[in-house]
Amino acid sequence: MGKKGISYRCAECGHEAAKWVGRCPECQAWGTLEERGDARPAIARVAAGAPSAPAKPIAQVDLEAARARATGVDELDRVLGGGLVPGAVVLLAGEPGVGKSTLLLEVAYQWAATSSAPALYVTGEESAGQVRLRAERTGNLHDQMYLAAESDLGAILGHVDAVRPGVLIVDSVQTMASPQAEGAPGGVTQVRAVTAGLVALAKERGLPIVLVGHVTKDGSVAGPRVLEHLVDVVLQFEGDRHSTLRLVRGVKNRFGPADEIGCFELNDDGIAGVPDPSGIFLNRHTEAVPGTAITVTVEGKRPLLCEVQALVSKSSLPQPRRAVSGLDSARVGMVLAVLEKRGGVAFGTQDVYAATVGGMKVTEPAVDLAVVLAIASSLNDVALSPRLVALGEVGLAGEIRRVTGVGRRLAEAVRLGFTHAIVPPDPGKLPDGIRVLEVANVAEALNAANHA
Repeated sequence: MGKKGISYRCAECGHEAAKWVGRCPECQAWGTLEERGDARPAIARVAAGAPSAPAKPIAQVDLEAARARATGVDELDRVLGGGLVPGAVVLLAGEPGVGKSTLLLEVAYQWAATSSAPALYVTGEESAGQVRLRAERTGNLHDQMYLAAESDLGAILGHVDAVRPGVLIVDSVQTMASPQAEGAPGGVTQVRAVTAGLVALAKERGLPIVLVGHVTKDGSVAGPRVLEHLVDVVLQFEGDRHSTLRLVRGVKNRFGPADEIGCFELNDDGIAGVPDPSGIFLNRHTEAVPGTAITVTVEGKRPLLCEVQALVSKSSLPQPRRAVSGLDSARVGMVLAVLEKRGGVAFGTQDVYAATVGGMKVTEPAVDLAVVLAIASSLNDVALSPRLVALGEVGLAGEIRRVTGVGRRLAEAVRLGFTHAIVPPDPGKLPDGIRVLEVANVAEALNAANHA
């Protein structure tokens, strides 16, 4: 039994329990329950008070105060749904070194250069001199950009009163602390208190705020789960350290699409948007190469061409290897089983490697057919046509299932010069300029690929 007056709170999700347990019942994390002070007092009855403003019919609510303002970074505006809404709080999460600070310096510069109100950048992880050096290296210096190195919430509010910015950037929320809350910076209590204080500031003054957040080992936002519920927009900044490509992916958005992506290229001179990223995910060969297949994936509303590569080779191990990069390993394993059972292809003594080009991560089922064709092409050492794209989900019975937006996907393929496509049956209205082959199962798809 738990001690009288003592409760336990999970450091990951904030769940409270009357007694200590090794595993949190809410988020299933191990060893995260921490002892806290006296249990919360009983909730008192709240008396009715005077409202801050009278309620209005919804049709009479003023929309101008909620119009989004473009940041000047087009790819970020695409993900945000047009720009930053006054009073909105945006959480940008990503791994260390992926380029979050570089991107937000660009946002601050563009805002300062195009707006009458200044931009305030508050850093808690670096000194003001370090940020100044990065801004100089990337060419993001402007008289209307204000920089402060602070880790106290009260000091941040003082800077806001002094500067009166049009946008506030806090890097990062895990390094900030509130004097009204207990615990060290980055803890559940402090992160919740700091975020709640900044959200209240944003709503009270109509000030858009961008928060930088850390991520855990599995790539999720660090801190209590309530952090994502408090903010209006959650963006995930993704990218391979060995690649210059960076993706900003919308996870939650109260003002626009929650599944849109923006593409950027990170280099020594800073970060730049890539409005037409399909070419990054394709490896243009001078001649056809066995083991490659092209598909079209949809991220948000944007169709992107993606090259899937596969390598099948004789294994010298008792248990052949299966290695996957950029694809869902479970779906690749399923595709191999379907190929063996329904397509009559044996992989019992073969190592199989499958990957995407350019560091792209593809998880939607529409890539299944391209994986099938790439693996079969490598196994038979026969190259597919370099002007062929393949779309379709593969079922366990070997059938090729329909996917959404076939016409939009093929229109992008036509724009980039592809002339043939293998698609599931009944694909709907299709664009001109491409020859479409409809296949119902894996065997028909393999036969169509050999004759395309």
